[in-house]
Amino acid sequence: MSEEKSAVPAWEQRFRAARVSLPDWAEDAPDRALYVSNSTGTYEVYAWDRATGTHRQVTDRPNGTTDAELSPDGAWVWWFDDHDGDEFGVWRRQPFAGGPDEEAVPGLAPSYSAGLALGRDGTVVVGRSTDEDGTTLHVRRPGTAEPVEIYRHEEYGGVGDLSHDGTLLAVDHTEHGDAMHSAIRVVRLHGDGVETVAELDEVTGRDEPRGVACLGFAPVEGDTRLLVAHQRTGRWEPMIWDVATGAETALPLRDEQGRELPGDVSAQWRPGAGELLVEHEYEARSELFSYSLADGRLTRLDTARGTVGGATARPDGTVEYLWSSAAEPSAVRSTAGAVVLRAPGPVPPGSVPVEDVWVDGPGGRVHALVQRPAGHAPGDGPLPTVFEIHGGPTHHDSDSFAAGPAAWLDHGFAVVRVNYRGSTGYGQAWTDALHERVGLIELEDIAAVREWAVAGGLADPQRLVLTGGSWGGYLTLLGLGVQPESWSLGVAAVPVADYHTAYADEMEALKSLDRTLFGGTPEEVPERFTASSPLTYVEQVRVPVYISAGVNDPRCPIRQIDNYVERLERLGKPHEVYRYDAGHGSLVVEERIKQLRLEIDFVRRHLGMPGGAAGGAE
Repeated sequence: MSEEKSAVPAWEQRFRAARVSLPDWAEDAPDRALYVSNSTGTYEVYAWDRATGTHRQVTDRPNGTTDAELSPDGAWVWWFDDHDGDEFGVWRRQPFAGGPDEEAVPGLAPSYSAGLALGRDGTVVVGRSTDEDGTTLHVRRPGTAEPVEIYRHEEYGGVGDLSHDGTLLAVDHTEHGDAMHSAIRVVRLHGDGVETVAELDEVTGRDEPRGVACLGFAPVEGDTRLLVAHQRTGRWEPMIWDVATGAETALPLRDEQGRELPGDVSAQWRPGAGELLVEHEYEARSELFSYSLADGRLTRLDTARGTVGGATARPDGTVEYLWSSAAEPSAVRSTAGAVVLRAPGPVPPGSVPVEDVWVDGPGGRVHALVQRPAGHAPGDGPLPTVFEIHGGPTHHDSDSFAAGPAAWLDHGFAVVRVNYRGSTGYGQAWTDALHERVGLIELEDIAAVREWAVAGGLADPQRLVLTGGSWGGYLTLLGLGVQPESWSLGVAAVPVADYHTAYADEMEALKSLDRTLFGGTPEEVPERFTASSPLTYVEQVRVPVYISAGVNDPRCPIRQIDNYVERLERLGKPHEVYRYDAGHGSLVVEERIKQLRLEIDFVRRHLGMPGGAAGGAE
C-alpha cells in the first residue's frame, strides 16, 4: 500500500471502498443483470452482461441513482429520474447495451413512485403517489400509446405484481386507513379496464388487524397462485393463495429437527415454482432455506452467522445473496461457494463484532447490539459511548456491516444500537406497540438500555451521545428534550423536528403512516402530535445539538427543521446546522464522509476530547 493511501484513516477507507448491491437479473434473459455501485464515488446503476463479463454504467447524475429495473427480456433498463433526491419524478428507460434515455411512459406527470411492474408481453403498470391524487395506478398494454388509469384512492397503495402471463395484477393497498397493515386486491386486466378477481383483507372489521403483502405470482404461464406474507400468527410468514379458486395453502416451516422457525419469515418463488427460497430473520440476524412444495421439506442453505441483505434463486439452482456481519464487509456470494460479485479496488477494513444484550424494559425485553472499540474487553470502561438510533421506525438494526458505527469505534467510542418497540423482527406485537404515544414509547426502551450501559460500567454518563438519522434523528431531538439529563450531546441527521409542520410538508406515503401511528391527523388529534413533537420540548434541551438536513428532503422536509433551529437560536441554545443539496440522505460518497467528519468533530470538541476530525460546520 502506498504511503498516501496508508495515511487515509480506516473509517474513510470504508466509505470510499467500492461496494455493490445484490444483482437483479432479467426473467427471460438471466445473463443480463443490474446492480447499484458507488465505484465512481456516487451510487449509480450498472448493467452486467454475465455471458461476456462486461459491466457498463447506466446512469450518471450529480446526486446519484438507485431505483432501477430490467424488463423481463433484458432489453431495457428502467430507472427513476427524480430531482436532486426529492423522490418526485418519472420513469425513463435505456437499452441494456447502451444508448439514449427516453421517457418510458409518456403522458404520466411526475410523482412519487408507488411501484412498477413490467410484463413479459410488454404490459406496463406504473404506480404513482401525489398529495393531490393519492395513489393512482396506470396500465399501458402492448400496441397502445397512452397509459390508462385503472386504480385511484386517497390512501397509500402500490403495485404488487403481475402474473406471468400479464393478465392478473396484485395491488397492495391501505384503503381501510391503516398504513401498517396492508390488504391485497387482485384484478384482471382486459381492454382498457379491470375487474376484481379476489380480495385478501385481514384488517377491516378486526380488533387486532393483521397485515398481508404480495410476494409475487408463481413464475409459470397460466399459474394463478400468489405467494403472500401474512401476520395471522402474530409474525410475518408466507402462504400460497390461489386467486382463481380462493384456496389458501399454509406452509409449515420447520427445520430438520422439526422445530418451527422463530422470528419473521419471508419467501420467494424459485424458478419452476416447485420450491421456495425462504429468508428467516430472528434477533438481528438472518439465514436462508429452501422449501420443497412437494414434500414440505425445509433445507438450510449454508450461510455464515450475520445478515443476509437480499437473496435471489438462479435458474441453474444456485442461490446468490448479499452477506455481511458487523465485523466483515459485504460481498455477493453464492451457495456454490464463490464470491459472485465484488466491487473493484481494495476491500474496506473490517470492524469489531457485536455483542447481544437483552435488557428488561417497560414493554418487555429490549434487544440491543453493543460494540466496544478494538482492544477493549468487557469490564473496560466507562467509555465515551454513542447510542446510534435506527430509522424507520418499522426497521431494525442487525449484525451487518455499517461504516458509520465503525467510524465511531475507530475514534474510541463504544456503540450501542437499540431495537426499540416499533422495530421489526421481534413479532407483530412489538412492532405494533408503537401507537399514539409516538416517540415516547421508543425513548422508554432506549432509556432502559442506557441505564444498563451506565450501571454496568460500559458508558461514561458524562460522555454519552444520542444520535441517529431520519426516525433516529427524530428520536434524538425528542430525547434531548424529554430526557434532558440523560445525554451529553445530540447529533440528528434528517430528523422530524416540528411534527405539525412535518406532516403538512411531507410526502403522502408518510402522511398515511403518521395518521396510522397517531390515530388521526394533526387537526383531529393535535394533542398527540404536540406531545410527540421535539419542538414542544426545545426549551428543556440542555446540551449542544448538531443537525444536518437535505434541502430537497420529502420525508423530513427542511421547513420544519428550520422552525426548530430558529427556536434554538432564540433560546440561545448551543447548536450547529449543516444543510446540503440533496434529499433524505446523500448518494455521494465524499458528501457522506464530510457529514460524518463534521459530526465526529462536533462531538469530540464538545466532549473535550483531543484529535477531533478536521473541519467545522459550513
